[in-house]
Amino acid sequence: MHQSPQSYAKCLLLCWFLHINGGVNSLGHYIDELLSRGRAWFSREEALEALGLSSAAFTAAARRLAKKQRLVSPRRGFYLILRPEDRVAGAPDPVRWIDPLMEYLGLDYRISLLRAAAFHGSSHQAAMVFQVIVPKQLRAFDMGRHRLQFIYQTPAAFAKSNLPDWLLQMKSEAGFAKVAGVELTLLDCARYFHKAAGIDGVAQIAQDLGAKADPRKLAKAAAVYENSAVRRLGYLLDHAGHVRQAKALEPFARKAKSVKPLDPSVKPLTESLAELCEKDAKWMLVINEPVEIDF
Repeated sequence: MHQSPQSYAKCLLLCWFLHINGGVNSLGHYIDELLSRGRAWFSREEALEALGLSSAAFTAAARRLAKKQRLVSPRRGFYLILRPEDRVAGAPDPVRWIDPLMEYLGLDYRISLLRAAAFHGSSHQAAMVFQVIVPKQLRAFDMGRHRLQFIYQTPAAFAKSNLPDWLLQMKSEAGFAKVAGVELTLLDCARYFHKAAGIDGVAQIAQDLGAKADPRKLAKAAAVYENSAVRRLGYLLDHAGHVRQAKALEPFARKAKSVKPLDPSVKPLTESLAELCEKDAKWMLVINEPVEIDF
C-alpha cells in the first residue's frame, strides 16, 4: 500500500523515538547494573561494546540521562554515574574516581598539595580544590561543586619522584587513589607554593606535618626537586622547630651557588629595599616575606 509523505514521516519519527528511548532504557539498565556491583564510572567504549548501541544512539541516551542528573562526564568519553546523594554536589568526591579517570587517560598521578596535606593531618588546610600532580599539561575543570587542578611536573622529575615507597593510598568507598606521602607532600608544597596558599600556607603545612616526615626519606626525595624549593622547605621546617627534618636538608643549602628569595612572588619596589631584607646564610635565602603560622 502506498504511504503518504505525512504517514512516512510519522513512521520515521516513531522509529527514531523507539530507537532513542530503547538506548536510554538499555543505558539506564547498564548503569544500574554497574552501581549494583559497586562501580560508578564507565567509558564510552565499554558501554558501546556491552550494549551494542550505535554511536548516535549512545550519545543521545547519555545526554538524556545527563539531563536527568544520572550521568556527568569529566572528560570526553568517560562518565560518572550519580547516586541520589551525589546530585546535590553535582558529582562524587574526586577521590572516588580520580584513579579510573587517570587510568582512562593513560597517565600516572598523585594527589598532593592541599588535599594531601589535609589527608596527612594539616587541620588548617580546608582543601577547596582537588590537586593532582601529573607529568602532562592538563586543564583544570569544575565538576559540580568540585574543582580539579592539575599541576605539571616534568616527566623526568615525575618518574623519579612518583615512587611506590613515597606514595600512600587514599581510601574511599569506591576503592583507592594514589596520594603523596608526607615527604612528597611537603616538597610539592614548597615547590608549587603558589598553589598551596602561598608561603604562609606552606609554613603552616610544614608546622603541622614536619614531625611526621622521615628525615632519610625526605632527603632522598629532595634530590629530585629544585635546590631553591628544598632550601625553602628546610628554612620553614627550621622555623617550625622540626630540627631533624631540617637538618636532613642542610646539605642542599651548602651546594647553593646563589641566594634566592624565600617568596619569589614578592618583588621589591627598589634594589635598595631588597638590600634591607634579612638574609639567612644557613639556607642561602633572602627572607623577603615574614612567615606567619598558627600554633
